[in-house]
Amino acid sequence: MRGKTIYTTGKGTTPEFALNYVLSKNGIDPVKDVTIEYKSESTEVAAMLAGGDDIIAMLPQPYVATVMAKNDKVHICLDLTEEWEKVAEDGSTIVTGVVCVRKAFAEENPDAFAEFMEDYKASVDKVATDPDGAAALIGSYDIVPEPIAKAALPYCNITLLTGDEMTTKADGYLAALFEQNPASVGGKLPDEGFYLK
Repeated sequence: MRGKTIYTTGKGTTPEFALNYVLSKNGIDPVKDVTIEYKSESTEVAAMLAGGDDIIAMLPQPYVATVMAKNDKVHICLDLTEEWEKVAEDGSTIVTGVVCVRKAFAEENPDAFAEFMEDYKASVDKVATDPDGAAALIGSYDIVPEPIAKAALPYCNITLLTGDEMTTKADGYLAALFEQNPASVGGKLPDEGFYLK
């Protein structure tokens, strides 16, 4: 990677911080050893990748699947989540999708919240056990075309983390973001009250 240019999006946000973390933990200085060129939209990076040769890009799914469908020379070299987990000594992972609830609501409506979480778990499990069915559903709602969803889903790391596992996985991630830019997590790391267990 040294001496290369990486095209991506998300300057000043979690994609930048995650990339910097993984590069740094692998002994690559993201400022000195590589050039990171940030574009305003994932579609812009996807278009560059789809039409070019010898381009290194970091893109989220389903943009990767879309590009790969258009250009058979494009392939996935690294999975950022896997690379994070290889170098994270604290058991953390990249956590970008979360469920938020006001503590008062959860306490005042325990049955409704429990039902929501059961349905959420069922949805996550369905994606894991029936990706073709999930892709068909995604396509039927015009979120992305079914073939793209089918190609993207195995790389989306759709999970449900709760309890101590949630805390361990998220705490290290938030700490890595905080280390690079405290404002990215609201200026301070959350305390135990942040997590509903």
